[in-house]
Amino acid sequence: MSNEAKAGWQERYADKIETAEQAVRRIHHGHRVFVGSGAGEPQCLVEALAARENLDDTEIVHIMTLGVAPYAEPKFDQRFRHNAFFIGANVREAVRQGRADYTPIFLSEIPRLFHTGRIVIDVALIQVSEPDEHGYCSYGVSTDIVKSAAESARCVIAEVNSNTPRALGDCFINVRDIAALVPCDTPILEAPQGAPDEMSRSIARHIADLIEDGSTLQLGIGTIPDAVLHFLEDRRDLGVHTEMFSDGVISLVEKGVVTNKRKTFHRGKMIASFVLGSRKLYDFINNNPLIAFYPTEYTNDPFNIAKNDKMISINSAIEVDLTGQVCADSLGELFYSGIGGQVDFVRGASRSNGGKAIIALPSTAKDESISRIVPTLKPGAGVVTSRGDVQYVVTEYGAAYLHGKTIRERAMGLIQIAHPKFRPWLLSEAKQRGLVYRDQIELPVSTPVYPEELERWVSLKDETRVFVRPVRLTDEARMRDMFY
Repeated sequence: MSNEAKAGWQERYADKIETAEQAVRRIHHGHRVFVGSGAGEPQCLVEALAARENLDDTEIVHIMTLGVAPYAEPKFDQRFRHNAFFIGANVREAVRQGRADYTPIFLSEIPRLFHTGRIVIDVALIQVSEPDEHGYCSYGVSTDIVKSAAESARCVIAEVNSNTPRALGDCFINVRDIAALVPCDTPILEAPQGAPDEMSRSIARHIADLIEDGSTLQLGIGTIPDAVLHFLEDRRDLGVHTEMFSDGVISLVEKGVVTNKRKTFHRGKMIASFVLGSRKLYDFINNNPLIAFYPTEYTNDPFNIAKNDKMISINSAIEVDLTGQVCADSLGELFYSGIGGQVDFVRGASRSNGGKAIIALPSTAKDESISRIVPTLKPGAGVVTSRGDVQYVVTEYGAAYLHGKTIRERAMGLIQIAHPKFRPWLLSEAKQRGLVYRDQIELPVSTPVYPEELERWVSLKDETRVFVRPVRLTDEARMRDMFY
């Protein structure tokens, strides 16, 4: 680039520099304002917006953010109305009290709302990296729906954070497309994952047994998906195609476990939409050609996901009923989180050649006083993954494969991986509803824990690996076939 051309965009850049207070004056009564996602929340701009006193009926829209959310405070009820596409901890109480809205939608479909004008964005408040020599800023830690919001907004205000990593991929915006630039050097918000507890490790071990060499992984939010990574160090040539990942992936890359060499879609690349983690993670993605960030309409498109052979999706749930319905966004009538990308990846992995869609959850809650495998979902609970979509359900007591199974087989499979003390109750409820045989043998209250220590992989003379395990109640059909 010539010095003259370079000076051109740099002059435009200098002309657009404003303080946060000056920039947010572009927001007027009745505007709909988008706020950047996750760790990419533009904190200075959000605080400046909250300080505005001459605003009414301003709608704030975003998915989960890690930072401040003053617009959700009761004292700002007349000034702001919040609409969450995914409910984070900082707005959960406002949604519960009816002071904020929740829009249930697949993460892959949110960008279409912006691009088609069904949800018009008047102003997008985003965080970006400093521009490169060509005048392009990276969306950094969050491309997700930020890119589509910025492309659709009538006005883009960008917090240019010197701490934002320069992520690579389809994740750039040019200075010319930004109305105001607000220099900032606040630390990027962090969400470090602690060491997994024994419960998460137990669940993760069962999930890891389902992951073969050459698989491509999607890792949802939470301790269980991150714990799975601790049990994959003996795998070969794993790949990553996910909406997000955290620090746990770094060690698998460094140890040569994640190579992306056997991916059948974007071979050699880790594909993601955003990251949540520590500063170490943000430094890891900076200018790293191994990783390509794309917006969610691309990463979460089930057809793109399915292009990866041996696609493994790992997502969490709040409760699962005996027919296989998965609730993941609400505690009964209380909206808790959101649909997010769970269904996108469940359907993509299900259609993948050799793919597996896994739903993971602890068997109990509240100090083992409540079973999360239940006869029926709580009144008001929402079904995120339907009984027709579900494949594997995993707890600390094992894995149940439900796809293509009868309701009776599903119920028995889920009872088998429920906490032992709740199994008699679940079986009794299943009998009353006619889900299983009326004369199905009752399980004693002291049902022994499945002896997972007897499971093992055995290598045959021809180097074929065979998995050997004790018989389960759900092996009834296999036992019958063997007998005949």
